[in-house]
Amino acid sequence: MIDLPLEPALQPQEPTRVAEIIVRAARIPPLSAEAAFAEVQIDAEKVRRSQRIDQALGSVPAATLFRRADSLAANPTTQGLSLRAIAPTGAGRALVTLDGVPINDPFGGWVIWGQIIPEGIERLDLVRGAGSGPYGAGALTGTVRLEESDQEGGLLDFSAGSRGALRAAALGRVQAGRAAVTLAGSHETSDGYVPVRGPAAGLADVPMDLLNQTLSGRLDYGFDNDVQLSIRAAGWEEDRGSGLGSNRANASGHSVSATLARSIGADGLSWKLQAWEIQSNLFNSSGAVSADRNTVTPANVQYRTPARGRGANAALRGETGLASGQMQWEVGLDARFNDGETQELFRYMQGEFTRGRRAGGEASVVGGYVDASWRAGPWLLAGGLRLDQWENKSGFRIEDDQLTGAVTLDESEEQRRDEVMSARFGIRRAMGNGWSARAAAYSGFRPATLNELHRPFRVGNDLTEANAALVPEKLKGLDIGVGHEGTRHALSASVFANTIEDVVVNVTLAQGPGTFPRAGFVPDGGVLRQRQNAGTVEAVGVELSGEYRIADTLTVRGALAWTDAEMDGGSAATQLTGLRPAQAPEWSGNVGADWQATPTLMLAVTARYESDRYDDDLNLRVLKAGWTVDARAEWQVVPNAAIWLAADNLLDEEIETSMTATGVAGYTAPRTVRAGVRLSY
Repeated sequence: MIDLPLEPALQPQEPTRVAEIIVRAARIPPLSAEAAFAEVQIDAEKVRRSQRIDQALGSVPAATLFRRADSLAANPTTQGLSLRAIAPTGAGRALVTLDGVPINDPFGGWVIWGQIIPEGIERLDLVRGAGSGPYGAGALTGTVRLEESDQEGGLLDFSAGSRGALRAAALGRVQAGRAAVTLAGSHETSDGYVPVRGPAAGLADVPMDLLNQTLSGRLDYGFDNDVQLSIRAAGWEEDRGSGLGSNRANASGHSVSATLARSIGADGLSWKLQAWEIQSNLFNSSGAVSADRNTVTPANVQYRTPARGRGANAALRGETGLASGQMQWEVGLDARFNDGETQELFRYMQGEFTRGRRAGGEASVVGGYVDASWRAGPWLLAGGLRLDQWENKSGFRIEDDQLTGAVTLDESEEQRRDEVMSARFGIRRAMGNGWSARAAAYSGFRPATLNELHRPFRVGNDLTEANAALVPEKLKGLDIGVGHEGTRHALSASVFANTIEDVVVNVTLAQGPGTFPRAGFVPDGGVLRQRQNAGTVEAVGVELSGEYRIADTLTVRGALAWTDAEMDGGSAATQLTGLRPAQAPEWSGNVGADWQATPTLMLAVTARYESDRYDDDLNLRVLKAGWTVDARAEWQVVPNAAIWLAADNLLDEEIETSMTATGVAGYTAPRTVRAGVRLSY
C-alpha cells in the first residue's frame, strides 16, 4: 500500500494563536513623585465593605465631612471633604477625582458620595497637602483619587438593617474582543433616625428618611499601541428628610466623560486627553422652629439650583533612564468652567412666601503645570510648578415681591480675575533596614464656590448670607515624615505646619431676634452670619499610623492625628483671633483588628475617637468628645457567596453633631445593625 500525500486542504493545521487582549480603563498611573508626599492608600477590600466612600475614608483620622455625620445622614450641602482638621467647611477643602475627573459639585464644591458605589472602586489613594501638580484648584488640604474597577466579573450585594434600611448594589463587567462594558448601580432606602432626641425633642423632630439611587456605565475600547478609550456616563438622585418638620433636601445630577490615554510605550512616553461635563440640581427647604420644638414655620425653599460644570485636561509624561538615575516628568493643562444659580422663595408671611430670589454666576479656572521626579539609589527628588487664572463673572442677585412683581433688590457683580502660582517640592530617602524619611513643602489654592459667592442658606434659626466678593483661599505647608516597613509591620509618623490665608469662614454678625438688611428676619435663638475671607488659620499637627500582623490570620492597626489650629481674624474679624476654627477637632484616632478566624469566617472591629469641636465660629457651641465601636463578621458560605453582619456604633453612644444657640444638640445615628448577602462571579 502506497501512502499518497494529502491535499493541502487536508493537511493538519497548526492551531492559530491569538494574542490575549486586555482592555482596561483609559488612565495613566499616579506620578512617581507622590511617594515624596503624605500619601495613604486604603485597601480596596475595606472600601467595598463600606456603604459609602466617605465611611471608608474614616479610617484616616481627620479625613471627615464638615460635620460628624456621614453622608447617609448629612445634608448635601455639608458633604464637603477636608483631609486635615485645619478648618473644615461644607464646601470641602479637598479635591475628589474619579479616574481623573473631578466629582465635586459644580455649584457647591461638596461631593454627593451616594453617586459612587464602593463595590465598584478598585483603588483609593489619599494625598494630604501637596496641593499643586496635576490637581490644581480645590486641592487645598489634599486630594482623593478614586479608580473604578476594570476587572472582569461582577457582584450583587443586598442588605437590610435597622429602621427599615434596605440596600441593593450591583456591578458587572463583560469583555468582547477589544471592547468592554462596565455597569454599576445601587438603590437604597431608610426610614432614618431622629437627630434631636431625649427631653429636648419636640413634635417637630422627626426621622431623616433617605432614598438614594445611582446608575453608571463605562465603555472601554483598546486600540493598538497601548491606547485606551473610556466613555463613562452616570446619573444619581438623593432625597432625604432633614429631621425637622417637613423640611427636605434633594440632590440630583448626571455626568459624562471621555478619556483617551496611552500607557508608557517603547519611546518612554505616555499621555492622556480627557473631557467631562457634570449637571446638578439641589432642592433644599428650611424653617424656623419654635422654642418648644413642636412647630416649624417655613422660612425658605430653594426649589431649583441648576448648575453645570465642564472641563478638560491633558497630560504628557516621559520617563528617561540617566546614568545618574531615573527621571520622570509630566506637563499638563487643566481647565474647569462652572455656572449655576439658586432659585428660591423666602419671607413667609400669613401662610405664603412673599419674596423670590435668583442669584448665581459663572466661575472658571484655567491652568498649566510641570511636574518632575528623579530617582537614584535611595533618593527620590520631586517638584512641580503650576500657574492658574481664576475668574468670576456674570454674578447677579435679584429679589422681587411675589404679590406685585416689583423688584426689591437688583445687584450685579463686576468681573474679577487673577493669577495664582503654586508649587511643591519633596524629597524622600530610603535609609536601609526598612526605614525611610521624607520632607515636603507645597502651596495650593481654592476659589470660592458659586454657592459661597451667591447662595444664602438657613439651618434651623441660623441664617448665613452669601458674599460675592470672596477671593480664593491660599495654603502654604511643610511636612516631615519617617516610616518603617518590616515583614509583619508598617509604621509612619509625620508632622506638618499649614497656613491658610484669606480663609472663608461663616462669621457671626448679629443675634436674633431682629430684622437685618438683605438677610431679613432672624428669630429668637438664631444668629446671622456671613461668609467672609476672615484672616488666617495657622495649624501644626502630628499624624501617626501603624499596622502589625500578629499572625497570618490576625492584624491590628491604629492611627492618631493631633492638630492645633488657630484663627487670626486680623482687622476683618478681630473677634475670631485666638479661637479654633468651627468643626475642627484637636484629636482624632482609631484602633482596630481584622481576624480571619477560619478559612471562611472574617471578623473585624474598629473603635474611633474624636475630641470636642465647636459648632460655631465664636466657640460658644461645644460638641462633646465621643467614641464609637463598629464591628463586622463575614462568612464565605461558598466560593461565590458570602453572608455578612455589621453593627455601627455598637455600644449606642450619643455623638453630638450639631448645637443650636439655645443648647439643643443633634446626634449622629444610634446603634445600626445590618445584615446582607454578597454574590460574585
